[in-house]
This record gives sequence, C-alpha cells and structure tokens, in this order.
Amino acid sequence: MEHDILIIGAGPSGLCMARALAGSGLRVIVLEQGDAAALADPADDGREIALTHASRAALERLGMWQAFAPEEIGELRRALVIDGDDREGLQFDPPAGDDGPLGWMVPHHAIRRAAFACASGTEGVAIVGGARVAALAPSAQAIEVRLEDGRRFRARLAIAADNRFSGCRRAMGLRADHHDFGKVMVVVKVVHEQPHQATAWEWFRYGQTLALLPLHDPQTSSAVLTLVPAEAAAFMAKSAEEQGLDLARRFEHRLGAIRIAAAPHAYPLVGVYARRFVGPRFALVGDAAVGMHPVTAHGFNFGLAGTTRLAGLLQDAARAGRDPGDPALLARYQRGHRLATAPLYAATRLVVDLFTDDRLPTRVLRKAVLGASSRLPGFRQLVARGLLDRGGMPRLPRPFARAGLGR
Repeated sequence: MEHDILIIGAGPSGLCMARALAGSGLRVIVLEQGDAAALADPADDGREIALTHASRAALERLGMWQAFAPEEIGELRRALVIDGDDREGLQFDPPAGDDGPLGWMVPHHAIRRAAFACASGTEGVAIVGGARVAALAPSAQAIEVRLEDGRRFRARLAIAADNRFSGCRRAMGLRADHHDFGKVMVVVKVVHEQPHQATAWEWFRYGQTLALLPLHDPQTSSAVLTLVPAEAAAFMAKSAEEQGLDLARRFEHRLGAIRIAAAPHAYPLVGVYARRFVGPRFALVGDAAVGMHPVTAHGFNFGLAGTTRLAGLLQDAARAGRDPGDPALLARYQRGHRLATAPLYAATRLVVDLFTDDRLPTRVLRKAVLGASSRLPGFRQLVARGLLDRGGMPRLPRPFARAGLGR
C-alpha cells in the first residue's frame, strides 16, 4: 500500500496530526495497535489535561474544541503553589484588566474522542486498527512499515506518535534521555465539601506532592498524588471510603470532607526527551518526542505545538510539490520543536528536584525561592500572560486558516 504520510499511534497527537493534514492532498494513514472501533468512545483513564489559550485556539481551528460537552470543560482562573506546611502559597491570577481564565481542564479521554471524531471519515485520511508495528525500513524514496501480522505499508514519511516509551523510536535507532523520578502518580476524581474556586493547587508537601485540578462542577476536582511506589500501592488497595478519608487528611481538611467519584488510576513518573526528533523519512511527535513531568501541565500542549509545527511544514511542501520526507524540512521541524521544548524540560527537572528534596538545607532554599518569586516585580503577571498568549502556538496549516474554523 502506498501513502504519503503514515502515522503510528492514534492517541491525541497522532489523530491531531491526521486532522491537520486533512484536505492537503496528502494521502494519510494512521496505524493503531488497539481496536480502531474503541477510539470512538475511549475509556476514562482518569487524566485531566490543562490547556493553554494557544492550545484552545489550535483545537478550535481543528474543529475539536466544539466537540467537547460543556460539562467536560473546567475553567482554571488561578493557580496556587504551596511549599511544605505553609498555610498560604504563591498565587497566580489573570493579569490586571483580563477577566478570562488562565486555561482550561479537559479530560484526556474527551480529547481522544474529539480527535477521532474529527480525523475519521475525513477525505484523504484512513485509520487502521489492530496494527502492531514490528519493523521500519527507510530507503531513499520511501519508508516501509511491517506489522506483526505480516502486512506492509509504504509511505514517503512515517511519524511516530505512539508514547514516551516509543518502540518505533528505538527501532529507528533514535536515542532518548529517560529520567525515572522514582515516584508514582495517582489520579482520582473527587467531590469535596468546599468549592475549588477554579483554583489549581500544586502542593509540595514533605514526602509527597499533591495537586488539585478544578473541574466543571465547583465541588469536583481531579486530585493528584505523587508518592513512592509502595505508598501508592497502599493507597490503591484501600476502599473508596478509606481513600476519601486519606485524601482529606493529606489535604489537611482544607477542602472539607472528600468523597471518591471515580476509581483512581496510577502511572509511573518518567520523563523522556529524544536526542533527535527526526531520522531518515521519520519524525517523532507528542510524547514520543518529549514526555514531560506533569508538574508543568504542558505535556499535551507541547505535543499539539509539535504536530501543528510539522503539519504546517508538510502543507507547505505539498503545495510546492516537495517531498514530505525531505531532510531539510525535517531538520527545520526538529530545530523549531527543540527550541520550544528544551528550556522548559530542563527547568522542570530542576524544579522537581528542588521541591521534592526534603533535606533541611533544600527546604530553606525552597522557601527562599518562593519568597523571592512573590516579591519579584511583575513575575506573577509575566507567568499569567504567558498562559494567556494565543500567539505562542505555531501557525496552523493554511487550509484551516482560510476556512476560518473556530472563529
């Protein structure tokens, strides 16, 4: 089978890439190892995704934002960073004169569902399920992908959007730096007595990190615990009633009584940064390129920025009659995505190391850093304006701009 673009992985990044290329004249196929039919209504995996203004603008133009139900969108109007046992923290509000939210919370499974709805059935896009990749073989003119069941596909460019432990990245010999934080992230939807006031918490307590992500209902949030594996396993083994009491204690009853609204999910915390984002007729997007620690809430935002950047370059190449696997085109994508992601990825490592080290000298340094940040003129306004910036996202391919999608 011959195609122009072959995308491996039908997660949000892979499907957003397929949707962005729809109508370009490029023949696109998406290979998904799971059941393609299940993509229409994916199971809730407990994760909530924080979206910036730039990401919302991109999703609107792709037609995805309009597919979210109102109750799936939670506004994030302020953020609070708390250290240790402090009663108060460093609060980030919208800049003066701007009464809009800092961002929005949307369930991961809702993004997957919307991405599939927008990509499937689109002219020039095919999605194939049950497709487990066994090998990739690039040549001068094309790249061949062989599946475990023996099927073969050829394309001028293959894009891996599988996951941060990407088997395709390894098969192509692209090295990646992995950082195992030695912790497990437990996410659980909860109902609490006190309203969340549309505030996201990041609480670096001693021996654990807590987060609270406000959802659409004012008394419903996603609670996130970062724990050592044994403690995470102990929490997961408790009954729902015991988990609610445990969470109320961990949050020092600042939210009042807590009730579990959905079963918790646990994920190992591993950061990944590919040393190269491209190879011969091959590119990485999403977590396969950059797998962020969730403390920044920027994982999907980076993934969407990368797919938007690469899709724009591929659209330009199609209009000019150029080869989508041109090494110069892929090098341009790599430079742009590295410049956009490397500084924050490195900074995240430093922040997590600083705020999860409970030795006394580090505790003192943590207090000093937060104190200095609170007193630094304009610091909090600068951070807020960065979240509100709609121009931070690379431009979308011209067909979407011409169509005026999402205006």
